[in-house]
Amino acid sequence: MSIFAAPAQSPAPVVIPALSPAVIVSPTPKTAPAADSVSLPLTIKMLQEIKAANEEMLKKQEAALQQLDELQKAADEIKVFSKRG
Repeated sequence: MSIFAAPAQSPAPVVIPALSPAVIVSPTPKTAPAADSVSLPLTIKMLQEIKAANEEMLKKQEAALQQLDELQKAADEIKVFSKRG
């Protein structure tokens, strides 16, 4: 008969945070920095270009979806005709 003794485990230490002074939050909302007269038109132009590119991408996706729908219809017709013959 063998006696096996495991070392005793000590409980995990408990960490208590130190007291710190309360953080005072200002009730007034922060405003965004004023945009200069040069960056605003450039930003608008950039957004318009992004919008145009997005619209072009949507047109391409619509055309691709339409082609996929046509292929699906053709595949369904082939299935119907293959079952008849």
